[in-house]
Amino acid sequence: MREIVLDTETTGLDPDQGHRIIEIGCVEVINYVPTTVMKQWYINPERTVDAAAEAVHGLGAEFLADKPLFAEIVEEFLDFLGEDRLVIHNAAFDMKFLNAEFARLGLPVLPAQRAVDTLVLAREKFPGSSVNLDALCRRYEIDNSARDLHGALLDAQLLAEVYLELRGGRQPDLVWDIEEEAPPRTEFSGGSFATADQKKGQKTAIKGGAKSRMPDGSYAESQAQNRHAPSDRQSDREAEGISHLPACASPPSATRPIRDFSPSAAELSQHQKLCEKLQNALWLQESA
Repeated sequence: MREIVLDTETTGLDPDQGHRIIEIGCVEVINYVPTTVMKQWYINPERTVDAAAEAVHGLGAEFLADKPLFAEIVEEFLDFLGEDRLVIHNAAFDMKFLNAEFARLGLPVLPAQRAVDTLVLAREKFPGSSVNLDALCRRYEIDNSARDLHGALLDAQLLAEVYLELRGGRQPDLVWDIEEEAPPRTEFSGGSFATADQKKGQKTAIKGGAKSRMPDGSYAESQAQNRHAPSDRQSDREAEGISHLPACASPPSATRPIRDFSPSAAELSQHQKLCEKLQNALWLQESA
């Protein structure tokens, strides 16, 4: 899912008073994770910049004098947005300015529901707490030391990181480079789980506990082990008065190799017969 994290800087606080956009910054995110694709436009507002606004972002009339007009960048801007959802902090402010610029050019305005407002998300998640961009960066330990002044692209980059955290944070085991192969799938074979990477011919049995993938591509046993050894399970069963039930068989010393073909008709028939026997097991008949 592609979304565009967006921020603007303006000449003042209200487009109804003639204030204009002077900078737009956009960062592409895919499945909530920021990519390296981003865009920035400085825009000549054809008017002065309020002193209070310039103190916030540092963009004055002299710097903006040779920049393109909004009408000159609007096509490129809309092409970059496409039809994807927008992610904006205090979306009502930016959307009002964007729609005022579109209206000046006779272009369709953006519907409010197209934008996800991270200010609303943050207030729902942290009621009663400060949820401006700086406060959220501190909460999520995102480095905002370069933010001496506001800037549309810088703020969009920071917001992209905040948005990822608001959506649950990066999960390293589930995110990989699109140029890399996806993690190997897990198959069931011979009564135990095994991981098979068919492209590379790797076959790694997982026995007795979970395994995690190491940076070098190898697998390491986790600390989590079976809660009881087989003998402990048998003792527990006897203590509970259910010793007539058969103990679980110990796992085989080696995992059968993974097969890349379907079972034969004979094998399927044998499997069916085993299932029928288990349904009519002696211990089930005794307890009935």
